[in-house]
Amino acid sequence: MILDIKKLSQKISGSKTIKVIIFTVIFLGILSLVFQAGIFVGFHKAGFIYRSEFRGGHGAVGKIVKIDLPILTMLGSDNIEKTILIDDDTNIRMTRDVLSANKLTIDQYITVLGSPNDDGQIVAKFIRIIPSPNK
Repeated sequence: MILDIKKLSQKISGSKTIKVIIFTVIFLGILSLVFQAGIFVGFHKAGFIYRSEFRGGHGAVGKIVKIDLPILTMLGSDNIEKTILIDDDTNIRMTRDVLSANKLTIDQYITVLGSPNDDGQIVAKFIRIIPSPNK
């Protein structure tokens, strides 16, 4: 009986089909590990981007055409009007100077960074007054 098991194991280990099956299983295992490593790296990259300060960031560059605080309307560089919502957390700057929203005037050029709300407005986190591009 013991000899029969030995002969059977030798036949199986010497079989070309068994070798191909074993090689295929090992190859698929290694391929699966590489795939899982890619998922792991991608997940951590996405997590880093999600945690960044301006996640879901939206921005606009253009000229202020209407001011009705806390909302201002600007004409973007793509000639589309964008509604900007200013709140207490909005940082407004001209060069290094920090300004209040009352210092914004029509026809000023601004750059806005923020995130969208459900009403299609950009909730401004940062506004920088920039020189007119026509100068």
